[in-house]
Order: sequence, then structure tokens, then C-alpha cells
Amino acid sequence: MGKDKRIVVISDTQCPYEDTRALKAVIRFIGEYQPDEVIHIGDVVDYPQPSRWTKGTRQEFEGSVFADSEYTIKNLIQPLREAYGGEIGFHEGNHDERPRVYLDKYAPALSGPAYFNFEHLLEFENYEIRRLPEFNKVAPGWITTHGHRGGISLSRIAGNTALNAARKLDSNLVMGHTHRLGIGSESRGRGGVITSRVTGMEVGNLMDQKKAGYLRGGSANWQSGFGIIQVSGPHVQATPISINGKKFTVDGVVYHV
Repeated sequence: MGKDKRIVVISDTQCPYEDTRALKAVIRFIGEYQPDEVIHIGDVVDYPQPSRWTKGTRQEFEGSVFADSEYTIKNLIQPLREAYGGEIGFHEGNHDERPRVYLDKYAPALSGPAYFNFEHLLEFENYEIRRLPEFNKVAPGWITTHGHRGGISLSRIAGNTALNAARKLDSNLVMGHTHRLGIGSESRGRGGVITSRVTGMEVGNLMDQKKAGYLRGGSANWQSGFGIIQVSGPHVQATPISINGKKFTVDGVVYHV
């Protein structure tokens, strides 16, 4: 039987558009909870300049991937490392890959070196952070992934995108990308006996919608929160943690944002 583990999964901070208070509260929680592992499931940084949304506009030449990276180190990575000395792994999200993809498409002569990979920009080596594979085996029968790869179909219903992905990949799955918080399962069997079951969980986001100019003053169907995976041998329990009303609760303890 494998070692029991507790894993905290955060998603879609998209610095510098993070929800400052929520992120600080979750980092404080991680410092108190001291899980066995912390996973950022992707879209660590927004990197708004090198994207299709700003291509050909004035915004394409405003800001800097270096400034955004330094901001993220100062406001996310350093505080997380000060609170927590354990294992940390980051997935690359579709926003995190923007500098690399932009160079590949528009300046291929400069795109060979890995300098614009997010693990270099965010100084993973200095902070002992692992870059996780796109589909990361996190526990028996479970994988984590950002959610922009693998042909996953999106749903506006929280949890259904992850469940669709779990069906497609034939594996229990935890993902980000949708900014929604929810969990769903599908069981199959015959004669009153369950023969198989898959579960998918989406772990929400830690963004501040008011900072996201592309929403043009509107509100998206997003939910603030994170996830916890508890592993006890072959048994795995995935739990979405909602941040609502400036509070969240874990194991009966209320944490304030």
C-alpha cells in the first residue's frame, strides 16, 4: 500500500490578474496545512501581450513578459516558497506558453532556445519547482492536466468538462483551464454491480475578474476556488474547495480571505 498523501491543486492565477486577497489566503492555508505536494495546474501567468487577442493592436507592444514574470515570482512563487518547503509542480497552461508560441509563429529565428519557456522565465530551478508533464500521473488511476490539450470538449456546466475529459481519456482527472469549480462522476455496470467509474474535477480559478479587461466590464461563468486530492493507498478522494463570501472551509476549519 502506498504512502498517504495530501495534494493541494491551484489553478489559473493568471498574474498580474490574480485575486490578490484570495491568493494570499490560499498560500496562508498551504502554510498551515502543509500538504505533501502543491500543484499549480496551469495559467500561472496571463502574458497578455504575446497573444492573438493583442496581435496587430497597440497592446501588442505594451508591457513585457519579463515584467510579468518578475511580478509572478514576487507575488506568487516567493510567498509560496516562504510558506511551504515541500514538493511543488507546475503545469504549463495555454497562457503560460504564449511567449514561446508567439516566437515560434512570428519570429522563428529567435525561437530555438528555451529562454522563453515558462520554467525559465519563472526561475523554476531557483525555487525548486518541477515542470509537470501535460498528463501527470498524480495518484493511482488519476491524472492532472491543464485542460487545453487532448481534444477535450468544453461545457459551461461546472465539472462537466472534466467529466467529458475523464470519459475520453478513460482515467480519473483533475484539470483547470475552464475557471469553473465542480466535480462529476459516471458509473457503469450490470446486474446491480458497478464495474467501472470515472471522476473529473475542475479546480476553479484565483483570478480577479475586474482586472481582466477582455471581459469588458462583464462577469464570466467562473468560480473561485481550488482543489484537494487525498490519497490513501489505492483510495483517492478529490474535493473542490469553493471560495465564496470571502471564506473557504477545509476539514471543518474556516479560512478568511
